Amino acid sequence: MKQILRNKIIFSIFAALFILNSILSCKSSVVSDLKNGDLLFVTAKDSGLSGAINNVTQKQKNASFDHIGILQKENGKFYVLHAAPKGGSQKQNLKDFMKDQTDDGQSVIVYRLKPQYQNAIQLAIEKANSMLGKPYNFDYILNENSYYCSDFIERAFREDHIFNLEPMTFIDPKTGTTNTFWQDFYQKRNLKVPEGEPGCNPNGLAVSEKLERIQELK
Repeated sequence: MKQILRNKIIFSIFAALFILNSILSCKSSVVSDLKNGDLLFVTAKDSGLSGAINNVTQKQKNASFDHIGILQKENGKFYVLHAAPKGGSQKQNLKDFMKDQTDDGQSVIVYRLKPQYQNAIQLAIEKANSMLGKPYNFDYILNENSYYCSDFIERAFREDHIFNLEPMTFIDPKTGTTNTFWQDFYQKRNLKVPEGEPGCNPNGLAVSEKLERIQELK
């Protein structure tokens, strides 16, 4: 009886180790599929600033994003170059970046430049690194002293014309009038809603024909 119990315990331990190894292997496989220059899009929330951004910018029914960063592989490690409200333009360890998103209940979707545009990556990463340290642009009106997330990425790839600036809109598609969140947002800053001024957003970048969707990063 003792031998049978011992065998069951040993079997249970091996089974647990096998499952753990499978999980770790899957995670390792997902990370190993990542490439230098991949773009990480963060899914939008339904409310707050995230929901307000998505409300006036969503272009795809099955995809909505409120943040973006570019992946840099350096000395065998992955980092995310991005501009965020907390920390401004920064270089963040991928693990920490992912934790920030999952803690907020958001997911990360990997997009990649199509092969014919891959030669733009090295220069873009160099440009992104040169912009680190600048504060976050909370007004979402283009300037040379601070950046918001998609602005940071568009500038990184600007020399190769990967993305385009387009007239911004803050119109709620359901009402045809300026979204109330943005009305209040700019009123508190004593600024006019920058309707029609040049800019960009994560949803607009995601629909670029120069990108292909790769996978959800977990």
